[in-house]
Amino acid sequence: MKKIIILIVSVAGLAGLGWYISTLFENKGKSDTQLIEFAIKDVSDIDRLIITDKALNSFEVQKKGGKWVDAQGNCVVPENVDNILDAIRNIEFKGYLPDKSHSNYNKMMSAQNIKVEIFENGEWSKTWYIGPPAKDHYGQVMLLDTKELGKSTHPVLMKVKGLNGFLGPRFFADPRLWACTNIFNIPMEDLSRVDVKFNREMARSFTVTKKGSDVNVYQNGKKLENVDDRMAFSYLQNYKKIHYNLQNFELNKKQVDSLKRTTPFAEIKVKETNGSSTNLRCFRARAAVNDTISGHEIVNSDIDKFWCELPSGDIVKCQYFVFNPLFLGHIYFPMDEGEFKTIDGLAPKD
Repeated sequence: MKKIIILIVSVAGLAGLGWYISTLFENKGKSDTQLIEFAIKDVSDIDRLIITDKALNSFEVQKKGGKWVDAQGNCVVPENVDNILDAIRNIEFKGYLPDKSHSNYNKMMSAQNIKVEIFENGEWSKTWYIGPPAKDHYGQVMLLDTKELGKSTHPVLMKVKGLNGFLGPRFFADPRLWACTNIFNIPMEDLSRVDVKFNREMARSFTVTKKGSDVNVYQNGKKLENVDDRMAFSYLQNYKKIHYNLQNFELNKKQVDSLKRTTPFAEIKVKETNGSSTNLRCFRARAAVNDTISGHEIVNSDIDKFWCELPSGDIVKCQYFVFNPLFLGHIYFPMDEGEFKTIDGLAPKD
């Protein structure tokens, strides 16, 4: 009887051990598979992303009312979000790293990585840890963290389908790279008044007023006769799409304060029919290279770009060819060009 009991216990023990080992391998295989499942095929439920860069700077974007904005509700460049969602949708497994490299890569990624937290329907879904690019630069060393399985202990190589390169540059936390670049996005029918003032050549200054279908143009305070209404409306159409070129990556705070204390070469004031207004102050930017004449350095102005102070007080770089349709009123109106001179048709002379 005792032998039978021992036999039954032994068989039960072996069965239990077999079940444990089987389950262990099953779970291990499942974990290995799931911990390389970085992709989310249906990105429509993704409504929040938090990116933390290598310097521990964080930037958050959220989807509100079908539109992506930053954590404060400000406009963000939609293409930046599209590039990230494309990576989330199309990322795929490239290969395992050699076992002997795991320790080195883990140390490397612990010290320096890009963290991407992904939320679906308001709930945290996955976190990517983006490490260095693959040695052949076709792919990225990455770790995955999920709610069900936790954080993987071994990095793997991942790549984005159709991308011949690495994906790290898609993920950045610098708010200057996320900010929308539009300055004016005003339909012509919403404009009521535009003032363009040139502080060093006042004769070039002009004003356009619109009330319904009536439009008037003034040059330096004097009403112009024989203005073609079609040309006046054509001028006002230019305010439908005006963007700046770059955020300020050049001037420090002291230099910005100094710039703002100088006299802007031009100022643009726009008033809308709803009463809101936008004021811009435009400053010369230095050229990359100055001239030397008779042993003296002559500071040149950049003929392509200038600094602009936005209503927020931020300084941004703008391009003359974008703003020329706003600056050059004499192209649209019968202004007295004998009263002023232009430099290459770009902007008023300092």
